[in-house]
Parts: sequence; C-alpha cells; structure tokens
Amino acid sequence: MSVVIHWFRRDFRLTDNTALNAAAAAGDQVIPMYILSEWQHEHPWTGAPRQEFICGALGELATNLERAGGRLIIRQGRDQCAVLEALVQESGARAIYYNRDPDPYGRAMETRIAKMAERRGIAVHACKDVGLHERDEVLTRTGTAFKVFGAYARAWVTHEKPGVGPVLTRLNTPAQITSLPLPSLATWGLKSTATIIQSGEAAARQRLTRFLEAMVSDYATSRDLPATERSSRLSQDLRWGLLSIREVYHACANVAQRARGSVKESIDRFISELTWRDFYMQVLWHYPDVLDREFLPQFRGIPWEEPGEAFHQWTRGETGFPIVDAGMRQLRATGFMHNRVRMIVAMFLCKDLHCSWRLGEQTFLRHLVDGEIASNNGGWQWCASIGTDAQPYFRIQNPWTQTARHDPEGSYIHRWVPELADVPVALLSKPPRPGASIAAGYPSPVVDHSQARDATLELFRSFRARSGK
Repeated sequence: MSVVIHWFRRDFRLTDNTALNAAAAAGDQVIPMYILSEWQHEHPWTGAPRQEFICGALGELATNLERAGGRLIIRQGRDQCAVLEALVQESGARAIYYNRDPDPYGRAMETRIAKMAERRGIAVHACKDVGLHERDEVLTRTGTAFKVFGAYARAWVTHEKPGVGPVLTRLNTPAQITSLPLPSLATWGLKSTATIIQSGEAAARQRLTRFLEAMVSDYATSRDLPATERSSRLSQDLRWGLLSIREVYHACANVAQRARGSVKESIDRFISELTWRDFYMQVLWHYPDVLDREFLPQFRGIPWEEPGEAFHQWTRGETGFPIVDAGMRQLRATGFMHNRVRMIVAMFLCKDLHCSWRLGEQTFLRHLVDGEIASNNGGWQWCASIGTDAQPYFRIQNPWTQTARHDPEGSYIHRWVPELADVPVALLSKPPRPGASIAAGYPSPVVDHSQARDATLELFRSFRARSGK
C-alpha cells in the first residue's frame, strides 16, 4: 500500500484543504502530522494566546480525523526537516504533501525539505492554499510585483477565483505510527494570559455564518467603530486555516450576487479586506526583506528612539491616552484588537513615542491570536509611514480626535479602561491640562501629542535632508 505524509502547518481543517485532499487522492494510507516547536517560555513572535488557539484547533482536528478513520500524528523537534525525514524513514512514505507558506521562514524550510526528498528519492507536493492569488499570479503588465494596493486590487479583481474543494470524509492512517499527546500550553512552558475566542473548524464556520446572516448589512459603516463589535472576527480562522480563503470568498460572493444597497457595499468592502491580505502576502513573497527593514528606501535607517519607560507603559496600556490604552488592554485580555484601534495604537507608538515599528510588530505577534506575519508587517509599516501605500509621514493621527470619531459614546474605552468608567464622554476625547490626568488612579499622558507631532515631522525631515533621500 502506498503511504504519503500530509504536513499540517496553518491549515487545521478537513474542508477544502488543498494538500490534504491531494494526499488522500494519491495515497492508500495518509499520515496527517503536525510538528510541535521546541522553544520554551518566550518567543519574539508568538506567545500564549496564539499557542492556546493552536492547541484548541489541533484538538478538534484530531477528533475530525478520527471520525474520518485516520489519526493526527504529533511529533516535536527543533528542525522540522529532520522530523519529516525521520517519519519518512519510519513509515516508508513515498511523498510529502503540504500547503505552501507565504513567509520567508516557511519558504526556507520548504527548500530544505525539497532537497531532502530529492536525496531520498521521494516526491514533494507543495500546494497553493493560503491565498486566493499568490506568488506571480497578479503582476503588472511588465511582469513585476505591484507596490501600490490600488493598482494591485484592480488587477486582482479581474482574475478568476479558485473554487471550493471537497470535505475529506475518509482517511486511512497506518496503525503502527506512534504519536505524542496533543499539546497544551505546558508544552511550551506557558500559562494562559487571555480569554481567547473559541478555536476549531466548527466555531470558525459558525462565525462565518453569523457574519453573513446577521452582521454584514452594516459592515461598511460600522466596521471602524470598535464598540459595536461588527467586524467579521474571521481573522484568526484565516490565519490558522480553520476556514479556507476560498470558502470565505465564495460565501461572500454568493451573498453579493443577491444583495443591494448597504449589504452589497458591505460585502464589497469586506472582499477588499481579503484583497489586502493577498496583497501583503505578495509583497512579502517578492520583498522578504521587509521583515528586517523599511519598504521605502528613502526611510531606511531612521534613528528611532530606544524603548524606555514610555514604551513599557504603551505595552501595559498605561499611556494616559484612553483609546490607546483601551486597545492595548483589549489585546492583552483577549488576544485580539479591533483593526481601527490597531492603526491608532501603532501610529501612536511610532509617531508620538518615536519607537521603532519593529517593537510594535513583535509586541502584536506575541499577543495576537490572529497574528499574520505579512499583514502585521504591512500594517505596521503603513502606520510608520515607511511601507507600501504608507500614510505620508506628515499625516499624523491625533489620538484625541480619533477617539471622538471612532468611539463617540466612549463605550469602547469605558469597557476596557475601568478607571474611566465614570468619566464623561466629552473628557475622553480631549487632553487634560499639562501634568494632570483624566481621572484619579489613571496616568497622565506620557507625551504632549502636539509636541510629539512636531518632533516626528522634524525626525523625518532632518533624516531625509542628511541622507539626501
């Protein structure tokens, strides 16, 4: 009987899983396996919320595979290629199937695995699954990668979208292959730090249904109001593949065909967010050095300030700016932050505290359940005015006016900053007098926004003048 391996990476589902379906079609027996990392306690780009979500996803995945007649095989190792090679030798597998990773770290491992497979004389099948369009599918007329979202989106929409694949219902896993137990947070020496959203393929599909049936009608008008909680809440499900991007897109497209007015506008707006996701993944594919330096050459080397106490106040949600603190506290409590607030919080770190976007990028990934490397990097570079489609450096959001615009009733702030629960709404959107705080027990603002804005403008202007860029 032919034996093949399917390597789960960020595709924890049996519905429309490209590589898993291909493996099941090719092999008499399939070994569905996941490799646990060996880092302990702390990691610069992940933390307890993400790992807790993965544990839940793996638990449900294991149950679903058993219902289909298979078993989830858990292995652990620092070197994923070595772990796969050991399983190939143990099982006599003739092929490895997996869905391609969009980030350079995953791609580097894929290169090593391909070389290992060639040396052993087995096949490797790397499948497109994470994006609707990837790599070199959406390019300019001259065959180069887009650097501006608007042009990319106009080209993206003209490409035919791949259809939704089947649900895997039957699988045969060799009985002699052993497995480690399912992981828990203790596997990485971690303890729960947040009350995260429910994990698993079933919960993800319920969220999609709820969004399309009950929430999408006013998405376009309410998506920027964090207190309304009218966002789709599908970001972590797409990040970890509890839903396929194809299923989400076509479910939205089917609603759009019947929709009119605000519902049609809202669906189009949400699909635009899916386009942004593909765009940032393509940027990362073609320009992987964005993880190490600024996308815009003229701003490479800006002398950001070293992180001091103000940075740590930012991470704790104690800056004295209510909308910023609410966002950071929501993040720490739930592993999630509303997207509009992510922009406000990120720009505050870079433009008011003058700290590097890299610090924020890492902080988000340590706390977010939905931390997507490409989108997170793109968002932080946008806010820092050094990325693709970047907010021009001289356009600096004012946290106080952003509060009035996006939390006009103060509901979001009142929920996440209990010290301000009894503070009148009008006081939440204007700075207190110098040295004062908005309420007893709440810190005074760590900076004067007006002065910080002037310093940011001078930082960018003087850097460009000195560098001649």
